[in-house]
Order: sequence, then C-alpha cells, then structure tokens
Amino acid sequence: MSNGDLLQVEPLELQFPFELKKQISCSMRLFNKTDNFVAFKVKTTNPKKYCVRPNTGVVTPHSTCDVIVTMQAQKEAPPDMQCRDKFLLQSVVVSPGTSAKDITAEMFSKDSGNQVDECKLRVTYVPPQQPPSPVREGSEEGSSPRASVSDNGTVNQTFEFNNMSKGLFEQQESSLEAKSLISKLTEEKRSAIQQNNKLQQELELLRRKSGGGVPITYVIVVCLIGIILGYLLKRT
Repeated sequence: MSNGDLLQVEPLELQFPFELKKQISCSMRLFNKTDNFVAFKVKTTNPKKYCVRPNTGVVTPHSTCDVIVTMQAQKEAPPDMQCRDKFLLQSVVVSPGTSAKDITAEMFSKDSGNQVDECKLRVTYVPPQQPPSPVREGSEEGSSPRASVSDNGTVNQTFEFNNMSKGLFEQQESSLEAKSLISKLTEEKRSAIQQNNKLQQELELLRRKSGGGVPITYVIVVCLIGIILGYLLKRT
C-alpha cells in the first residue's frame, strides 16, 4: 500500500493473469485518508490497450473507491512476459460537493497552481491460475486401482462395488452348477439302486425256477453290474 499525501493506493503493482485472446481485469482501491474531497484521474502510457472504469471520480473524506482496469485481448505474448506499460494516478483537493461530472483536465494541471499528488503504478504479467486437479491414487502395475477421492471429499467406491457384485454373481453361478451336479448324481444313484434291486429280484426268481442252480455266465454278468453300480455309488 502506498501512503500518498491524499490517496492511499492498493496495490501499487497491477497484476494481470496473462492469457492470449482474452480480456483480463484487475482492480485497485483508492482510500481518502483526509478530511477533504479528493478528485482523481487515472492515466496510462498505452490507452488503446487498457480500459479504466472509472478513470475519473471524487472520493469523499475517509471513504474508498474501487477502480477496475481491463486489458484488451492480446493476439501475442510480449517477449519474456515483460510489460513496460505504466499507470499514473493524479489526485487533487476539490471543493465539498464536487461530483465526477464537475471534473476537468485543468484541475490536474500543475500550471493552474493546484497541488497535484501523483502515484505511479507498474504493470506485470503473472501465470493464470490453474483449476485444482482431482486427487487420484495411482495404481502400480499388476495391482488393482484404489478408490478415488471426489471434490466434495467422499470416497468413490464404484470400483469396489462392481468387484463385489461380480464375485457374488460368480458364487451364485458356481452354487447353481453344484446344485445341478448334485441333483444329477442323486438321480443316477437312485436309478442305480433301483436297477440293483431289480437284478436281485430277477436273480432270486431264477434261483427258484432252476432249483437253486444259476449259470456261471449270468453270475459273472451280475457281478460286473454290481461292481459298476458300486463305483457309481462311491462317486456320489
């Protein structure tokens, strides 16, 4: 902040976040620390490049006035991002009740005998502010991605939810396959038991008809069938 005789100016350096083909504005605040009405006028070394609103005005005692300086869109950047433009703030004591429409150029002329207070301001270019990037936790090769944190601070658990859903679906599929296999084996077991019972009944019937004698071939066949049925029963 500059402590002039009439007006305090903040800041003394006008900083523009430079971007090509874009209008950029910055502001400065004038504070009248006296008991007088103070008129001001803002000049620049490059009037075609800047627009100042208001460029003239009156600051009442112990009050402030905000001035907006707008730089017109630039087609190319200056060498080394250095700006040689300057601003000059002139201020002078005026009569109470003076308004902005009463201001004339002669008020700020030193030849008129008025005591004109002057304050010089520099212009600098600064890099434009970058928007904050979302916080991400990178995953190493071969590892699964972690949950990311959103702008409002909540944890995004979509990935974990999808993995859980996929796992449950696979478990359900495995359970259905197991149930189907058990049902199939149970049916085969029941059929084998029925077939075994039927063979035993037929064997008993043949024994009765033949008076107790059974052909050796038939006995071998029955034994083979019994072995096969026993194997099937062990599988279940």
